[in-house]
Amino acid sequence: MRQERELGAPPVQARARALLDEVAAELAGVPQPVATYRVQLHKGFGFRQATEIAGYLAELGITDLYTSPVMKAAPGSTHGYDVQDHQQLNPEIGTAAELDALSATVREHGLGYVLDIVPNHMGVGSGNALWLDLLENGPSARAARFFDVEWHPVKEELADKILIPVLGDRYGAVLERGELKLKLVNGAFQVHYYDHVFPVSPRSYGQVLSHRLGELDKKLPEGDPSLDELKSIVTAVSHLPTRHEQDPEKRDERRREKEVIKRRVAALCATDPRIREHLEENVAIFNGKPGEPRSFDLLDRLLSAQVYRLAHWRVSSEEINYRRFFDINSLAAIRAEDPIVFEEAHRVPLRLLNEGKITGFRVDHPDGLAYPSRYFRLLQDAHILQRAQALAERRGERWDDIEPAIRDELARDLRRRGQDSPLFKPVFVVAEKILGGNERLPETWAVRGTTGYDFLNQVNGLFVDPSARDMMNRIYTRYIGGPIDFEELVYQKKKLVLYTAMAAEMNLLARQLNRISEANRWTRDFTLYSLRTALIEVIACFPVYRTYIAEDGIVDERDRKYILQAVACAKRKNPVENESIYDFIADILLQKFAAYVAPEERPGQLAFVIKLQQMLGPVMAKGLEDTAFYVYNRLLSLNEVGGEPRHFGFTPAQFHAQNELRARSWPRTLLATATHDTKRGEDTRTRIDALSEMPRQWAAALASWTRRLEPLLREVDGRKVPDRNELMLFFQTLIGAWPNHTDADGARMPPPDEMQQLSERLQHYMVKAVKEAKVNTSWIQEDRRWEEAVTGFVRDVLQLPPRNGFWKNFLKFQRRCAEIGMHNSLAQVVLKVASPGVPDVYQGTELWDFSLVDPDNRRPVDFETRKQALREIAGDARPRAEVARDLYARWEDGRIKLFLLQAALHARRQHADLFTSSGYQALQASGPRADNVLAFARTAGSDSAILVVPRLVAGLLRGAQLPAESFADTVLPVPGHYLDVFTGEEHEGPLRLDRLFSAIPVALLFSR
Repeated sequence: MRQERELGAPPVQARARALLDEVAAELAGVPQPVATYRVQLHKGFGFRQATEIAGYLAELGITDLYTSPVMKAAPGSTHGYDVQDHQQLNPEIGTAAELDALSATVREHGLGYVLDIVPNHMGVGSGNALWLDLLENGPSARAARFFDVEWHPVKEELADKILIPVLGDRYGAVLERGELKLKLVNGAFQVHYYDHVFPVSPRSYGQVLSHRLGELDKKLPEGDPSLDELKSIVTAVSHLPTRHEQDPEKRDERRREKEVIKRRVAALCATDPRIREHLEENVAIFNGKPGEPRSFDLLDRLLSAQVYRLAHWRVSSEEINYRRFFDINSLAAIRAEDPIVFEEAHRVPLRLLNEGKITGFRVDHPDGLAYPSRYFRLLQDAHILQRAQALAERRGERWDDIEPAIRDELARDLRRRGQDSPLFKPVFVVAEKILGGNERLPETWAVRGTTGYDFLNQVNGLFVDPSARDMMNRIYTRYIGGPIDFEELVYQKKKLVLYTAMAAEMNLLARQLNRISEANRWTRDFTLYSLRTALIEVIACFPVYRTYIAEDGIVDERDRKYILQAVACAKRKNPVENESIYDFIADILLQKFAAYVAPEERPGQLAFVIKLQQMLGPVMAKGLEDTAFYVYNRLLSLNEVGGEPRHFGFTPAQFHAQNELRARSWPRTLLATATHDTKRGEDTRTRIDALSEMPRQWAAALASWTRRLEPLLREVDGRKVPDRNELMLFFQTLIGAWPNHTDADGARMPPPDEMQQLSERLQHYMVKAVKEAKVNTSWIQEDRRWEEAVTGFVRDVLQLPPRNGFWKNFLKFQRRCAEIGMHNSLAQVVLKVASPGVPDVYQGTELWDFSLVDPDNRRPVDFETRKQALREIAGDARPRAEVARDLYARWEDGRIKLFLLQAALHARRQHADLFTSSGYQALQASGPRADNVLAFARTAGSDSAILVVPRLVAGLLRGAQLPAESFADTVLPVPGHYLDVFTGEEHEGPLRLDRLFSAIPVALLFSR
């Protein structure tokens, strides 16, 4: 510092401040997404294929390509969320050069690139070097800090071991059938189980290497170099540090020497056939002989010495001791809160961001992280520091000298200015976060918003008629033979998950709570069983996906409210239980330390809270989305990720309120109507919404279809299959997924090959649905007879001859739903593009999307058809109003949807500032059809845009068209002169809706 003053150089803090200001200015100049297009990358659609559609996306009006993860995933992965190596790109989707070409092409077309990243978990298996390190070396492995393993679980036999539930049968049966094979590969011993490979701990090599060593002694002369080398290796093995070793020097010694041992074994086998043959015979002996149970004792003893314990896959639900993604055994959670884990997991994505090859991130499942808020801060800071380092080095600064000051200045700036700092969230990051009820995204998260499930459910709710709620309830109750209380259903299904699929996590959590209880004389009388039971009740009652208590232990008002609500609910549902045990749990969750809680006990209580929070999200997701949503089948379109089926529709006032909030607080949040995780396609959903507009016709159709299809029902154990609730699911799904076809009568059967494809899709869907419901079968306890009866019924229905009475009735009714759904979909497209936020288009949905839940919604997309359709629309020289009118009349091919999307996206891109401003004004029409219209204005200074769309149109349609005269005398009382981007027509305020909808029944107007 004295030298700086003498030379007249600015002090280091001032230089750091100047550098950060320049970084902030650089980052402020990075274009933010205006509209994204989500693409699923996999073996069949990789970097090269994505490169080929970049020009098409630009023509469509997209500003940012948005892809699934690109890091090396499990072989054959169709989604990329099972990352096995954070340091490599997925070779199945392309090379580094191909990614560079994609990034360059994207930039050439003026697009950004938003990349999906996975910080919560990894795919485990033989392709994951970290996982293999863990299985080989246990707690002493370098990878031990990566994975969230409970090394001292409830079952004492699993101490310092990892349960691997991968076997198709009980361990003893698998072993004695000879399905577990010991192998010697390049000097290393491995255990193979079909495609699974498990490393053998080097400390147990001696069991194989020393077996029959006396026999070898007799065969070879004394002093034989190869024999001495083998004995030396055995000695070296015995001196290896144990897998429990935590001393850094000893761990390094184990890591180094075990590899030396492998090289020595490999060299010995390569140079001396006698030793190789001897060891191969030993391996064969260890592998035993089926039919001779005792011959497997050696392999059993060897396996007992391993870090892992192989077990039947069903065991996972109760005894697995590594944290998973939900209940998926092949996805092990990682500890992203560890700085080394964070750095390694994000090194490549952050490098791509720094090189400008990508421009933003979508973060998968942050609710699984220990500290989501801290994680997003780390992610933002990492890029800020990268930028600062590059800038410093360009100026000749030594980074090591200035880095501490940069970090200090950054922290000071964020403390002083908080969310107003340009360095708070300069990188575009969105979080895959589901908001329940009135829950809001935590403002402490350095993100631009969510991935859009909240908007999806709000916009969909606009097309559900709330006045039909009671009648739809009665129809459903009568049809299935009794009422279903949705809140009680979710509570019971969450408990079911806790007692079955996630029982292992529950056991570990209860054990952790029990240790807290036992540590204090005031609470030690609570038994493990009572603690576990009470904890299950509290978790099942949680109203949101999780709370966000961080490492400081501070509980904000939001989380306090949810905790008290959950505990009160648990008490209410268990009036005969000891109330004090719930108070004990509440005090821990609220970090409310009683006088008897010693300071040294508090870290353990906070650690329990963090673990509980990481579990809350998976339990809610499995209980609600993956179970209750397949049981409560009143109106399937409401059973969507992030949805709340007990709320029947969304009023315009509610929709406007949410849009106003987004405009103020989250103007860059994504607006989705379909994703790779949604339960059904965006246009499938809007067709099902139509049922709420014609409940009487729906009731009559149900009765007719059920009566006509009664002969096709199967019988299992005296019960009709599918049952009534499953039939309700099937009929709504058939309405939504039915392909568009027309003739003079308005509807016809698809050709045989298309019917066959539809039949197969519906069969797969129904099996998944009934398994997820966990009523008549499940993934854990399959009832193959029930599943075969369901698929047989679906197959028989789809094979009924075209003249069958069922089809005549169904086709007429489905056609009506499709016509209403079409209008809902067109309105939905325009609402998504014009609302505050960033519209997100899921691959292929620019044409009609009648898909179902994954994997159905991840089928290949025919981009050539879409490119051709876009070229034809762009090349049509007729007046736009005429083009729009013609496309609307021929709506079945979906090009009207593409037309509206492109026009709206281009308008949004041209008026980006208008759509990212906080100016939002709900508009209210007047006149006889005011309730059938939703309108709002986006404003920025003197510029404005007005959106007008219809809703609840069933009673207004004439055939498949919505006549403009239906809106006679309905007016939007706004002044000014406007141009409609869809029709090219000019309009003068106040806006008459019959004139506005004269060509097509949607409008997006810009002030002139």
